[in-house]
Amino acid sequence: MAENIRMPQFPEPYWRDSVDLPTFPKLKESTNVDVGIVGGGIVGITAAYLLAKQNMKVALLDAGVLLNGTTGHTTAKITAQHGLIYDEFIQHFGIEKTALYYQACIEAKKLIEENIKEHDISCDYKTEDACIFTNSNTYLSQLKAEKKAYDQLDIPSELTDNIPLNIPIKSALIMKDQAQFHPLKYLKVLVEEAVKNGLEIYEQTTAVDVEYNKHPAIVTRDGHRVSCRFVIEASHYPFYDGQGFYPTRMYPERAYVIAIKTPKKFPGGMYLNAESPTRSIRNVNVNGEDLWLIVGENHKTGQGKSTMDHYQALADYAETHFGISEYVYRWSTQDLTTLDKVPYIGPVTEKQDSVFVATGFRKWGMTSGTIAAKTISDLIIKEKSLYEELFSPSRFQADPAIRKFTSTNADVAKHLIKGKLEYTNDNIKDLAPDEATVTRINGQRTGVYKDMDSKLYAVDTTCKHLGCEVNWNSGDRSWDCPCHGSRYSYTGEVIEGPAKESLNKIELE
Repeated sequence: MAENIRMPQFPEPYWRDSVDLPTFPKLKESTNVDVGIVGGGIVGITAAYLLAKQNMKVALLDAGVLLNGTTGHTTAKITAQHGLIYDEFIQHFGIEKTALYYQACIEAKKLIEENIKEHDISCDYKTEDACIFTNSNTYLSQLKAEKKAYDQLDIPSELTDNIPLNIPIKSALIMKDQAQFHPLKYLKVLVEEAVKNGLEIYEQTTAVDVEYNKHPAIVTRDGHRVSCRFVIEASHYPFYDGQGFYPTRMYPERAYVIAIKTPKKFPGGMYLNAESPTRSIRNVNVNGEDLWLIVGENHKTGQGKSTMDHYQALADYAETHFGISEYVYRWSTQDLTTLDKVPYIGPVTEKQDSVFVATGFRKWGMTSGTIAAKTISDLIIKEKSLYEELFSPSRFQADPAIRKFTSTNADVAKHLIKGKLEYTNDNIKDLAPDEATVTRINGQRTGVYKDMDSKLYAVDTTCKHLGCEVNWNSGDRSWDCPCHGSRYSYTGEVIEGPAKESLNKIELE
């Protein structure tokens, strides 16, 4: 990469930087509503919009501010092409359930289009073909098998060896007429419309539990209660597990995004490679000029090499194939994958059918999040949904779930033990500004970060969820748990669950 082109010092998503969002107060007293929603992303906002439209009294709570979680850090593709999945799903679930999965994705796309049309939302919505490509001989047969699955499902598609993007490929599978948009411009209008219909929104309000009496109640960190008939957990990771054992049935992964300008004109389309490391490519038009979004470098949260190396790998890829004239944004995102790659959408457990969960979108949250909101809203209003069995969180497929269950939890156990046995003796005095280390202070594993003003922040690195040891994420200046994906700021506050409490702070002498 050219020496005079600098990577942005701090991560910030284009979506949030380009929209002014409304602010809302903190919940200061207990309240009573029909539906309590926790999480201000695409699931929570869409569900709140749909339910408020049906004259239901709804309260939406967010631990921080609206649209600052996964939705605010998305790639924002509206597509049913979720990687090479349809041939795999047909093998595991059969043709009918696989067809239903595709139908759910297309229904989500149509619902987004209907909302945009109804409210005349200017959100950069654009129809584009989605494309999975490969330059590896290993994946040629998989693309052919996926094309066969598309044909069985009547998915409009094309298998080709030529795409308009100037990168080397051996084959590409195109799914016709998908879309992309600016998710925050879209969701901002849904927020405004829902508020007109009576939606109550409370920011800086952390939900920590759900209690049952006759009806469920959301309990906040400040001790307030939101009593309701139904609860929707739209918090990315379920803050209330309900003994559904979600930490054992999902694993978290991070991915990285750079937004760049190049000398080349973007040819249209949305692209994703089949092989690893992941490379996803789309554009954003800003004031008549293309920003190229280069996405990828997936890895399990809290594991692997320095996170800045992932940004650099994307930059090297972009420079090699497209050239970089300006490096405008960088950010990262986190998502959860279920045992069978199908999201968990529905009652948190079979016996707790008044509490709904939506999670495990595997980085395809625009369609999965929208259909989650529609499915749960239908279950609340109509007491039924076409997709309730497909997405049921209580399902357990023997193949491949048992193997995934074993490997996922073996990985957690490995990192739990490794973190406890790991010995570190780094010298804090050697830290440069904006660096962190893990060391021992009075025999206790301690994470220490030195900020740009050389002020030190020390935390106990034991995750408050289930006791794994967190690791430093240099790209986002956070402490990340390698077991279940909890993330904390360098001062120890929770950024992302399932953890609910901050890391213990350590006093440095």
